[in-house]
Amino acid sequence: MSDDLISKKELLELTGISYGQLYRWKRKNLIPEEWFIRKSTFTGQETFFPREKILARIEKIKDMKDDLSLDQLADMFSPNPMETTLNKEEVLKRNIVSKIALEFYVSHEGERDLFTFEHILHAYILEKLLQTGEMSLEEGTILLEVLGTHYEKFRGKSCDLILLRKMGISTFILLSNPSEIYFDTGAKVVARLNVTSCIEELKIKISESEG
Repeated sequence: MSDDLISKKELLELTGISYGQLYRWKRKNLIPEEWFIRKSTFTGQETFFPREKILARIEKIKDMKDDLSLDQLADMFSPNPMETTLNKEEVLKRNIVSKIALEFYVSHEGERDLFTFEHILHAYILEKLLQTGEMSLEEGTILLEVLGTHYEKFRGKSCDLILLRKMGISTFILLSNPSEIYFDTGAKVVARLNVTSCIEELKIKISESEG
């Protein structure tokens, strides 16, 4: 079995949660349906999970369930945007997005009185890719154009963002997740971000900064 998967039995033993908890969290949409992967083994059909994703998710649920209801947690993990608007000073004061990323965003998209969750998300994704050193400022401009033009089509859906480079030419691709994508050998995948994970991280940052 792939090292990227963990069996249900091992998951329960490793995390200390019960079978009932696991499936209750599934019913409450805290754990996505697509993470429950049925596979044939020598003992019959068994359930497996993407190892890193499920372990990280369960750790977050255990850390946060005393402060938030299961419904609130489901909202936190949902790919749907958070209903919030903040002005520029609030975004910076609460350390949600850095000044450099936010000012780059504003220089490209223009000044505004209030930033919606999706505005902040675009600046947050920009910051994450700039921090890795994998993306140039010029590519950051292309990124914001792609997000501004196409992200609306993925609202409420799980999707990935890919930075692809070939012969010095860069392009960004947004694609529904899970999905497989193949490139010719001359193309290099420079970075791949799960946008749903970025949404989750940003929701947590905004919620924690309100406390």
